[in-house]
Formats: sequence, C-alpha cells, structure tokens
Amino acid sequence: QVQLVESGGGVVQAGGSLRLSCVASGRTLKYKAMAWFRQAAGKEREFVAAISGSIGSPRYADSVKGRFTISRDDGKNTVYLQMNGLKPDDSAVYSCAARDFGDVVLRPSAYAYRGQGTQVTVSS
Repeated sequence: QVQLVESGGGVVQAGGSLRLSCVASGRTLKYKAMAWFRQAAGKEREFVAAISGSIGSPRYADSVKGRFTISRDDGKNTVYLQMNGLKPDDSAVYSCAARDFGDVVLRPSAYAYRGQGTQVTVSS
C-alpha cells in the first residue's frame, strides 16, 4: 500500500505561484508513474500533469502547459507540482496519485493510490 499526503495549497492572486508537494509512505515511489489531478466544485476530476517512473518524462494537460512543472525526488519519495501564472480557472482541489506501473496514463482510474487533496484558490 502507498499513502499519499499533499501540501502546499492555499489562496493566491491571479498571476501568482504555488508549489504543491506529495509525500508518499508505505512503499517507494521509484519506478511508479505519478500524476496530479484536480477537481473544481461541480466538475469532474481532470488530469493536470504526470511523470513517468524511472526516466521521469513529464506530460501536461494543454490548459497548464508552459505554466506548471511536475518533478519527482525519489530519494525523498516526493512529487512536486510547481504552478506559475495561476488563473482563477485553476482553482480546485488538487490531488496526487500513483500507479504500480511506470508508464503515464491520463485517466484517474488507472491510478491505484490517491491522496486526500489540497485546496488551491486563485482570486481575480
């Protein structure tokens, strides 16, 4: 089993930045693909970014490409999401997820482990 705990959310003005962290316990994240998803009130969960196991190749949703950066530190069992140029539309609960395979998949159901999430609110 893998337990995931996110932190770093908060309230920020449009154009600002936040850095989310996701710390895993229970098992190593090494070789596992990791992803960030978000869910705004009244909307479905959507893919934000993911990073493959081992090589660490990133993939982004078009809506965040060029503004968000996903990274991982397997030594710290942690995945990060650096968010720059935040917009009000980015407001949502952000949660990280892990799957037992190294390849990136965009659908949430492919990830067996998911954290509780952290709220990000961007004011205009």
